[in-house]
Amino acid sequence: MKKPKKSKTTVGSIDDAVLAYTAGDDVVLDRALVEPDCIGTAAHVTMLSRMKIKPPVFTKPQAARVIAELVKVMKDAADGAFRITLKDQDVHLAVERRLTKKLGDLGKKVHTARSRNDQVAVDLRLFVRTELVGACAETAALATALLKCGKRHVAVPMVGRTHMQPAMPSSVGLWAAAHAESLLDDLATLMHTYEMNDQCPLGSAAGYGVSLPIDRQKVSDLLGFSRPCHTVVYASNARGKIEALVLSAMGQVMLSLSRLAQDLMLFTMPEFGYFELPAAFGTGSSIMPQKNNPDVLELVRGRAAIVAGLGASVLNLVAGLPGGYNRDLQEAKKPLMEGLSITRASVRIMQQMVSGLSVNRQRLEEGFTPGVFATDRALDLVGQGVPFRDAYRQVKQQVSELEAADPYEAIARKTHLGATAGIDFDSLLARASEAAAFAKDERKAHNQAVSRVLGVRYPF
Repeated sequence: MKKPKKSKTTVGSIDDAVLAYTAGDDVVLDRALVEPDCIGTAAHVTMLSRMKIKPPVFTKPQAARVIAELVKVMKDAADGAFRITLKDQDVHLAVERRLTKKLGDLGKKVHTARSRNDQVAVDLRLFVRTELVGACAETAALATALLKCGKRHVAVPMVGRTHMQPAMPSSVGLWAAAHAESLLDDLATLMHTYEMNDQCPLGSAAGYGVSLPIDRQKVSDLLGFSRPCHTVVYASNARGKIEALVLSAMGQVMLSLSRLAQDLMLFTMPEFGYFELPAAFGTGSSIMPQKNNPDVLELVRGRAAIVAGLGASVLNLVAGLPGGYNRDLQEAKKPLMEGLSITRASVRIMQQMVSGLSVNRQRLEEGFTPGVFATDRALDLVGQGVPFRDAYRQVKQQVSELEAADPYEAIARKTHLGATAGIDFDSLLARASEAAAFAKDERKAHNQAVSRVLGVRYPF
């Protein structure tokens, strides 16, 4: 039997097969965490330099040297010149290796009073913070595009449907505003998720604190978090839970997009022709020259199911874990990153599509048949004093004899809150603007905090 090959790593010699298995996708995935890891390390080193012990772990000039090297790592990573190797296992040890190579003993000190467990926890919180800010801004832009479309076409009639069958008079304005309002609720979920994520776990070490007088509040403040996770155990236990919460929020956004995509696929069919998609957003067929397929919409619908599945996988991953750190949590990283990437890309492409949507007023008018006005006719009888159930039966018996009414007049009559002539577009647009402003303010606050901790303007 062959003797197993071993590789020497920062944390000891490891069997090559074990190393490959346990590192998993981290060597690739952690490229997205180089900046967060360097930022977290800069805050940690700054705190260590202010810790009241003698001799100090770092003097202030020494901390400044470490932070200057961390800035170089970040810039090298942006240029593709910083590598995470299998022997590193992850971004944390790759950054430490670089610091030790360049700074000697100073690099060996950066891991004082912390564990890779709380390093990855803070890296992911910083990563999620920027991703959620982006998702909020992009979702607000899509909601705004829908509301602007609805406001432009507020008086254009459109058959409302239940069970996919013609039901009652509606409008393009109401259709677009309804999809926008779904996204506005999703924005509230995103902002709540942002608040839950906005807690600093750094300083919990392996989950039970350390015997040095570290200042966890200072680290949290330096990184621009609203507060630290209070108990060191929960700072560790929150791993997986936060990822599941983020993916749940992404799932809600994708659910809204999926239903919008399904409507657009239906109403752009030649048999309907209510809307027309921008030509550049369709794809051709390899055999049928006339085809321009709505592949984007189909993929949005399909990827909504994928994001929902990613969320479920993380919930199942975490549900049976005991308290304290468990290596299983490593498996939550990939679904988190994938779910965020899919959702943000889907929102961006749908915003462009909605902005280029064409409305065919003639085909929308042609969709109205006499039966669509049946409920309105029954309510007219109610207005004449007929009990509703009697009016209902009377109209039901005469459905085949109903005459078509004016769809424009029908939608103009519905003036109550949220109906075809009662949509408060200004208040809905204000909600979208507030979410966009939230994203802008939080991005600015994040960049300012990082700039202060690095001592240089960020982003570079």
